[in-house]
Amino acid sequence: MQRRRFAQVATWLGVGAAAGRSAHAKTSAQSGAAGGPSPVAEPTKASADTHHQHAIKKYESLTGGDKLVIGMLVYPSMFLQDLIGPLTVFESLMNKEIHLLWKDTEPVGNEPGQPAALVPVKPTTAFKDCPRQLDVLFVPGGVPGTLTVMEDPEVLAFLADQGARARYVTSVCTGSLILGAAGLLKGYRAASYWATRDVLRDLGAIPSRQRVVMDRNRITGGGVTAGIDFGLSLIAKLRSPAYAKTVQLYLEYDPQPPFDAGSPENAPRIAREFLTEMYAELVRAARATAHRAMARLR
Repeated sequence: MQRRRFAQVATWLGVGAAAGRSAHAKTSAQSGAAGGPSPVAEPTKASADTHHQHAIKKYESLTGGDKLVIGMLVYPSMFLQDLIGPLTVFESLMNKEIHLLWKDTEPVGNEPGQPAALVPVKPTTAFKDCPRQLDVLFVPGGVPGTLTVMEDPEVLAFLADQGARARYVTSVCTGSLILGAAGLLKGYRAASYWATRDVLRDLGAIPSRQRVVMDRNRITGGGVTAGIDFGLSLIAKLRSPAYAKTVQLYLEYDPQPPFDAGSPENAPRIAREFLTEMYAELVRAARATAHRAMARLR
């Protein structure tokens, strides 16, 4: 009995819906023929673009400002999220020019001997073509690439030259070690990935546990996911806190991690011990690399 009633209701709904659509179509046709109100125009991509541009113009006091020129280093075996997090935030800016920088414009993957990169990155601008005056010079982290770049004379010379003029010199994760190897963090407070944070001291910097550290025109973020926090903090300085909050909503950045284990202070002991042991040799290599970098700078 219950199944029969369900079938009857389903049949009635189907017939009713079809009849309703037919009646609506007939009424609309009669209305049009009688000179009644015209149907509302269907939205199109062109109309959506027009409305989009109108909104941008209306809120120009929020989103406007001089063009920002942003240079973001890419290199083999960097950590992709270190780049993509800040890049996603920077791409939300109006009136900006973003350059993905490397020695040439061939796609950048992993170093030889490493697994093939699933998502290679194609630089947009070679070092020689980089604008002379950058508002933001940015360096991502990622191992083992960080250690290689810390001893690459061409990269370090490029960063030292650009960093001397850039409005803001910035990094995320182990990218701060590269800035330090280029002589750009001596005497500055800086953040890094938690396991390599103390290596900053070997590079003349002052390690900080903060997720985003601002010291004069040096702005550095902690490990990996801190890149989004870093990007929003930088937009607040480049434009305004109101614009940064708008970008945060645009990205729906409302982190609610399932575990409170994102820092060595809060992570369970076994996780901390495992990662500390796994990274021990890497940290020793980073220290040795930092000592060689400081010797060259001296």
